[in-house]
Amino acid sequence: MRDDEQPQSIYKDLRVIVFILAILASVYFIHPGYTSGEGFTTNLNYGLDLEGGSWLQLKLQGAVAELDADSGLLVKEIVNINLGESIDIQSVDEGTDETTITFTSDSVLTNNQMEQLGVGQTTISRNANVTEVILHSSKVTLIKTYLEDSLKAEVLPTLVSDGVEYEIRTAISQEELEELMAVVGGSIVTDINGDVNYKEGVTTETRDMTKEILSDKLNSLGLKDIPVKTVGDDYILIDFAGIDLATAKNIAEKPGKFEIRIVTQGNESKHVLYGDEIATVSIVGFHEEGGQWYVPFTLTETGALALQEIAIETGATTDPMSHNLVMYLDDNEVYSAPLSDSAAARLEEVPIYAWQASTGPDDESKAQAEQLQIHLRAGALPVNVELMGSGHVDATLGQQFKGQATVAGLLALLAVAFVVYRKYNKPAILVPMVATSISEVIMILGFAAAIGWQLDLASIAGIIAAIGTGIDHLVIITDEVLYEGKLPPRKVYLSRITKAFGIIFAAAATTIIAMSPLVIMGFGSLKGFAITTIVGVLIGILIARPVYGKVIHEVLQTSPTSAE
Repeated sequence: MRDDEQPQSIYKDLRVIVFILAILASVYFIHPGYTSGEGFTTNLNYGLDLEGGSWLQLKLQGAVAELDADSGLLVKEIVNINLGESIDIQSVDEGTDETTITFTSDSVLTNNQMEQLGVGQTTISRNANVTEVILHSSKVTLIKTYLEDSLKAEVLPTLVSDGVEYEIRTAISQEELEELMAVVGGSIVTDINGDVNYKEGVTTETRDMTKEILSDKLNSLGLKDIPVKTVGDDYILIDFAGIDLATAKNIAEKPGKFEIRIVTQGNESKHVLYGDEIATVSIVGFHEEGGQWYVPFTLTETGALALQEIAIETGATTDPMSHNLVMYLDDNEVYSAPLSDSAAARLEEVPIYAWQASTGPDDESKAQAEQLQIHLRAGALPVNVELMGSGHVDATLGQQFKGQATVAGLLALLAVAFVVYRKYNKPAILVPMVATSISEVIMILGFAAAIGWQLDLASIAGIIAAIGTGIDHLVIITDEVLYEGKLPPRKVYLSRITKAFGIIFAAAATTIIAMSPLVIMGFGSLKGFAITTIVGVLIGILIARPVYGKVIHEVLQTSPTSAE
């Protein structure tokens, strides 16, 4: 070292300060501890294969098909299903954008009845005891309405290159759909090869929506982090780490297809909105003045407008006691009550966004309110699901896997340390190299604890892979820094360390690029392995490797082989 060079304390180096803060933050998030009852504890979340627990495989119920039908017969069936009236089709004029159907009936049909059908605009006249209705609609609207009225399920039409594709959000086989369409003179459309355009299952958008909703709802119940994964287009896999199979099935049954309907007459009701139009759900409260337990919730703008429109159409705003608002979860009634007089009067003028579902004054009513709160939070699934498979991993087996994974990691670290020692034969190099690898593991685990990431066997494998990659980088730094077995002059040292980091950043970029497709397209364990590997590489090149370069310089500088 030259006399004019003043050594700077390693602890004043910004890289070292960041490194120490990262280690302290990681230890804070991991929060290791020990209790006599539980033994060694941390904030780390472990997956099914390390913690034990249960898994469920769910199938999304639905079908996607291209359909065609006779517009006149569609109207005839829609009127019959909803109004119980028989009509005679007089004419059908199918245009490019609009279909006009003229029909007559011996019964008196009103504008209010036609508006409740939700199929379009109508003009009604009555002469000589015959009602004539001119309906302006479209074939897409008529097919959608016919299917929804017949199946009591949501149907979403989508324009495709050669027609209109209908996603039916309930279980229906090809044969059942063909029978249903035959009633209205329709069928499932075939392609140019004569193959029927029918697919059991749902669209990718519906699958992803269901996955996100399930994930949000399951993890809002206050349980451990529950990963929800998609398998193909029609299946969802849920891991319940640390939860027995019976409890897992009970939890999975809570989220479902939530719907609000309004009673029209007798046992008939009309769809108002699905659970995805519920914006927020608050905690259960008690009205001191009215002596009622209640659940507050708010609707989106679309939901509030839909409720106002249908309440007015059905007459619920003028006669609320005859038009209960009914809530369903998986087609099971979970709540029914009429509109309050104040709400009915207000709906005549403006939509209502904030609502309160009251249950009663006693302890049983409180329990009902708490259960309704769960239903409101757990609704919004666009489709029903069917349990296709389940399994259980014994907790003892999970503990065994955890121990074996830990041993494998330690053995990998010891093997690497042995190889490094044989290569350099210098404890002064071995100690900071192994310490750097251990620090990287701590920071990876701290990151996992901070974001609630579940560690499984694949994640542990990713950490081990990160250790191997890290040692490779540390060896590159050491080999470049050593110049004929000793620390070179400062100018040469800076040149060689720059070259080393150039190689390291290129190698890290290659690893990240190689792992990225698994993050985007990977499923389950593959995705966990890729994410852990990428996080390990980023922590290494951004935090650990620069510090090692500084430390190894200090170590070699104070060793007998250092340059003067």
